[in-house]
Amino acid sequence: MKTLIQKIYVEEHHSFACRTYTTPNFETAWHKHLECELILITEGNGTALIGDYIGEYQPGDVFLLNPNVPHWFRKSNVKTIGSAIVIHFLTDFMGAGFLSLPEIKNVTRLLADKNTGIQFRAGLAKEIALLIKQLEYAQGIERVLLLLNCLQKISVSTEQKVLTIASGTMNSKEENSVIETIIDYSFKHFLNPISLNEIAGVTRMSVPAFCRFFKRNIKKSYFDFIKELRIGQACKLLRETERPVLEICYSSGYNSWANFSKQFKVVTNTTPSQYRKQYKS
Repeated sequence: MKTLIQKIYVEEHHSFACRTYTTPNFETAWHKHLECELILITEGNGTALIGDYIGEYQPGDVFLLNPNVPHWFRKSNVKTIGSAIVIHFLTDFMGAGFLSLPEIKNVTRLLADKNTGIQFRAGLAKEIALLIKQLEYAQGIERVLLLLNCLQKISVSTEQKVLTIASGTMNSKEENSVIETIIDYSFKHFLNPISLNEIAGVTRMSVPAFCRFFKRNIKKSYFDFIKELRIGQACKLLRETERPVLEICYSSGYNSWANFSKQFKVVTNTTPSQYRKQYKS
């Protein structure tokens, strides 16, 4: 995908789109669009890049992305199947005056938070997931009612986490291609030392130009980006294996326990041992 702005196709007899995207159609790289996106992950796992947020996704996860939030759900293994039910809708899909109705002020407030990406937790995620599955096969006015029901539940619930408040700046095709190159290279090499000279060379930029470009587009420094990838890898190993914490340190791109422990706490607000204990409990 070499253009940042994705064109969403909506059938002539529908006011918004709802369809399942399965590999290879699931694999849409760094992109954004004018529509809001309500997405339920149904198969596969990997890393969600949403604005300046980096975190894991897995089946059952539900996200709401407001217009122009750049995102990329990147599978952890290219050979696995990725699948999601995705709803795309414009904020005014019910008509320009609809959001002015007093009865839906909470929904209006929700959709007014432009450039925001949120993830749902616990009971809310399960409720919205069930409605999305029903909506995929609904017809007529039932589709609209189900979507409005989703938005109403989201707008009054506290079981959600704001992941990002991204910039609305639009990128050129060339810039987006460079962003994809950086992200792809970083995922392939983040467990090894990466210098600014190395990654800048991949983009054919000088180091200062690369640093400015990356900070402008990803809203964080490149080394903060790499740190979050490495700590994300450590979190996965802590949850999914019984390997010793020190071994996980070295398997996550760190060669110093002190540095690993410090950076882990910066990202997660807890220690590796406490993280594993909390997850197991």
